[in-house]
Parts: sequence; C-alpha cells; structure tokens
Amino acid sequence: MKIVCYKDKILKAINSVVKAVASKTTMPILEGILIQTNDNEIKLTTYDLEIGIEYVMDCEVKEQGSTVVNAIMFSEIIRKLPDTEIYISVNDKNLLEIECEGSHYKLATMNPEEFPELPKIEIENAIELEQNNLKNMIRKTIFAVSMEESRPIFTGCLFEIENNKLNIVAVDGFRLALRSIYLSKQTNNFSAVIPGKTLNEVNKILSDSFETIKIGVAKNQALFEMENCKIVTRILDGEFLNYKNVIPSNWETRIKVNKSNIQNSFERISLISASTVEKEKKYPVKVQVDIGKVVISCTNQTGDAKEELYVETEGKNLEVGFNPKYFLDALKSIEDEDVFVEFGTNISPCLIKATENNEYVYMILPIRLKED
Repeated sequence: MKIVCYKDKILKAINSVVKAVASKTTMPILEGILIQTNDNEIKLTTYDLEIGIEYVMDCEVKEQGSTVVNAIMFSEIIRKLPDTEIYISVNDKNLLEIECEGSHYKLATMNPEEFPELPKIEIENAIELEQNNLKNMIRKTIFAVSMEESRPIFTGCLFEIENNKLNIVAVDGFRLALRSIYLSKQTNNFSAVIPGKTLNEVNKILSDSFETIKIGVAKNQALFEMENCKIVTRILDGEFLNYKNVIPSNWETRIKVNKSNIQNSFERISLISASTVEKEKKYPVKVQVDIGKVVISCTNQTGDAKEELYVETEGKNLEVGFNPKYFLDALKSIEDEDVFVEFGTNISPCLIKATENNEYVYMILPIRLKED
C-alpha cells in the first residue's frame, strides 16, 4: 500500500473516525484504524463493537492495499507533521512508513483480516434532514440524558417520527428535554432510542451546513450516513418513558421573562448554591413568584444570595425549590429573547419554553424546600 495525501484532509478523516476507537479492550485490533484503498480513495474504519465509523476520502493511491495501525499513535504523528503532503506506505516488513519533508516514522501494523466487519444494516425506516438541524436538536437535548447505567434506556435519546415530525427526547429522572422539527419528505412513523455516547460523537462530525444526513434504523442497529462518512450504532432495548403523559398540559402560575436576565440571575445564585464548603450537601435555589416579580434566592453556610426580577406574571403566587443547574442547562439551550416558565404546584413539574415557537420544551422536577 502506498498513498500520498495532504495533512489537512487525512487529519479530518482521522479526527472523524478516532471517536469509535476502543479505549479499554482485550482486543488490540479494536485500538486500531483500518486503512483500505479503493482506486483513488482510501477508507478509514474504527469499531469498538458498539459504534463503528467509516470515512472515505480522495487521495493519490500509488499502490493498493490495506492495513491496521494503532489509532492514537497514528493520529498524534499526523497531527504534529508539517502542513504539506504526507507519504504513507506499508513496507515488506509490514511496517507502516510515514514520510513528510524531513520526518520519517515506522509503526507496527496489525492484520487487516482480523478487523471485525461493521454490521450490515438492512434499513427498515429512514429519514433525511439537514445536518445543521440535527446538530441543533442534539445539542438542545443531549445534556438531559441519564448517566445512570442502572437505567440503560435513559442513557439514550428517543428519536420518534410521528406525523412527519421528528421528536428527540432525553430524560434522566429529574428533567426532560424535547426538541421537534417537521421533516420535508413524507416518511413512516417509527421510533428508536440512540445511545447518548453515539449522539455526542455524531454531533462532533456534523457540520453547520445545509448538507443532508440520512438516519436509517433496523431492528437493533441505526445508521447515520453523510456524503463521506458513515456511523453505525446499536439501538438501546427497553421501554422509553411515555413522555406525552408526564408533560403538564396546563399551569397554575406562569411568568414571561427575558432569557438573559433570568439566566444571569441563576448563574450568580449558583455561586452560593454550588459552594464547596459542604460538598455532600446540595442546596436548592428558592423561586418565589409574586405579582409582577420573581425572587430567586439561596441560603447556606457559605452565605446567602437574592436576585429580584420584574417579570410578567399570570396566575397564583408560588414558592418552589429547584436545582439551579437544571434551570441553567435549559436556558442556555434556548436562543429566543424571552421565555415562559410555567409552574403547577410546589411539587409538580415546571416547564421552560421559548415564547416564539413550540419546537422546544424543557421540564424539571422541583426540590422540596425545608420549612423555615
């Protein structure tokens, strides 16, 4: 195998596939990148038995062939080479040679025939959407995915296609994030839960462009397909939360507030709430809604803080406690100038919504406040 390529092109390919390299494995082959030539293209493949990524790029192929090389070593060498042409070949001793200007490296290789094949997916249902839209939807939901491996189904996001609308839902038991978009092409109703780990990696590869991405699902696998990149992942088994039944349909108290103002108030209050004096204790932030204003406060052994905002209010006065991080995560994901915050009682879920559209809904559960 002999190829010639420019550093920026191959580095982009490596950065795309290295995300599916196995980090802790008893199979050294999974720590490698499979490099295969095909006419005037090369294909880089990585697979950790959960996520597999293929990336195809044009380059000058002087001699066809294939090999597997340690991903970390290969990527670090390429990253540090000068920004010019790089010559990569496999010599008669099965060593991968990398040459660039005055640099010359030789790396041990592994047998490409031992590299496991990516699952072949017979797609049953598929959708297409613009990459920038999917990137935006993942960013606005992925933070609410559960980190608890004891409830594996909630470590992923629900992709639900219903009446030609894509809903992406994440839930961790304390909060829920929902983002929706209408699809331009007619498609069947279906749903699948995609691991959060996969979606994080997909999001790093997606571009902020109008180029399309195709998402296809089979019984236990999903495929994300772009122009020169393909990502295969398993689908999580289990019953996802019936989220429509837990999102409140009406409210007792509602405020309309400038998003930046309430976000800044919560960030300042968090300095007291997240104090490290008593790491084992978590202090809720108290939200008190009165006519025309909301007071956000927190008191603990570090000190006390209070923020007062003048807002539009409807309904009853209310006093309720929240984890400020959950509020901030939601507010940071909304781009509108104003938001609605809708409350039920002091023990029922709270909704945060953009005022201009209903494509995004964020729900959090309150924390009981101690009686004074």
